[in-house]
Order: sequence, then structure tokens, then C-alpha cells
Amino acid sequence: MVDARGGHRDLSALLSDFETRHLASHFASFAAIDPDKLPLLNETIRIGPPVAAVGKIICIGLNYVDHAREANMEIPAEPVVFMKATSSICGPNDDVQLPKDSIKSDWEVELGVVIGREARNVTVEQALSHVAGLCVINDLSERTFQLERGGQWDKGKSCDTFAPMGPYLVTLDEIADLADLELWCDVNGQRVQTGNTRHMIFNVPFLVHYVSQFMSLQPGDIISTGTPPGVGMGRKPPVWLKAGDEMRLGISGLGQQRQRVRAHIGSANQ
Repeated sequence: MVDARGGHRDLSALLSDFETRHLASHFASFAAIDPDKLPLLNETIRIGPPVAAVGKIICIGLNYVDHAREANMEIPAEPVVFMKATSSICGPNDDVQLPKDSIKSDWEVELGVVIGREARNVTVEQALSHVAGLCVINDLSERTFQLERGGQWDKGKSCDTFAPMGPYLVTLDEIADLADLELWCDVNGQRVQTGNTRHMIFNVPFLVHYVSQFMSLQPGDIISTGTPPGVGMGRKPPVWLKAGDEMRLGISGLGQQRQRVRAHIGSANQ
């Protein structure tokens, strides 16, 4: 838990983890907690993803007009929906490992929407009552796998370490305006992405409503809502991640991430 001065407080005496099926009850109980009575964390400790045992990650493609244009794709009439494997999840500051045979790995800062209670065929007006909170996601993408390997974007999105999440899960009462959140990403100290949720084609309430028409959304599921322009694929010439690169990215009010890029390390059975 983050206190009023930005200090990190230890909740482990009260719960072992943010279990997905109990998210709503966890947050209801937190209102009675005085953060100043909790012990401070050692700031050198690793920060993991803010939600445990995520059921599914649903991604929305081409949800900012300028990003669709830089990708040379049509502005979607309906949300473009694809999935990202949960095995790609890692902490916000963990190293990102390039997959085997990667030549076109890319960055994508995105707003993540964490579901707090089951949503099935919900209306736009009901949508936010099913949301536990928001987080930062780096929706890393291997463009060769995504676009040149026979369809299905999932292949380029699901590599291990390709979904750094966090550092925080921020409840909606802490957000002044969902439609005015600044997003940014730096690579090796150069600002490459800037955006604002006001430029989304489909906003958060609509996306929760829309996705819930096709699948039930369960507590702990995450919707990654698309990236603003400035990805490596859209630069002229394109720029791809390589070992030794550093990414820093964040969203106003939701904190920031930092990842080092590492070369592929083969597994024992390769």
C-alpha cells in the first residue's frame, strides 16, 4: 500500500497476495486501514506484478488513431480484440528477455484495466462498477511473429517477459479523469511515445461493455487498452529493441516502470 507521502507499506501481515477471486473484498477492507500503522518496505525489494493469478489478458489493438495510421492499418469500426498469454506477465522493473530468433521486438505503453467483479453483458453505464483499478502495462510485441508468421497477433504478443505490469494497482477513486491520463515511453533516454487517453477511439467503459458481450470477465482479468503512436515499427526507418536497451514508461497517477532488455537465454531442453 502507498501512503500519502509515497512510501511503500507492507500489507503481508493482513493478506498473502491480491488473489483474483477476492479482489473486491480486499479493496473493501483496505478503507479501514491506516497506512501509517503498517511497516515501511525496504525500497530495494523487487516489485512484482500487482495482481496474482491473472485469468486472461485481453488486448485492444489500434485504439489510438495516430497509432493505427503509423501501422498503416484502417481505423477500426469496432475494437480489435486479441489475447496475450498470462505467462508473459512479469514485474514492472524486471528484465525483458528477447525471444529466440527475435529481430523486430517493440515497445508499447498501455493502460491496463483490472476487473474486480464478474462482468457479463454489462452496459456502458454499469461497466466501471466491475473495475477494480488501473495499472501500467508494457505490451511488448515481436512484429515478425505478430505480422509475418501466418496471422494471429497472439504469437507476437505472448513471449515470456512481454507483459511487465505495475508497479501499482490504482483504484478508480484515485483517478480524477479516466479520459485525461498522460502516457509516455522513453527508450535509452529518448522520448518515443506520448499520448493521452482522451485520444482513445474506444474508451474504458465502452471496452469493458464490449468485451463482456463475447466472454465473461472474471476478477483479476486484465484489459490492455491499446497504445498511442511512437512505437518502433512506426519510425522511419523502424527501430527495434536490442540487448542493452533501457525502457522507461508510465502513466500519470499510475507510476512508472523501468526494464533492461536482455538477449535470449536458451532453456535446458533446447
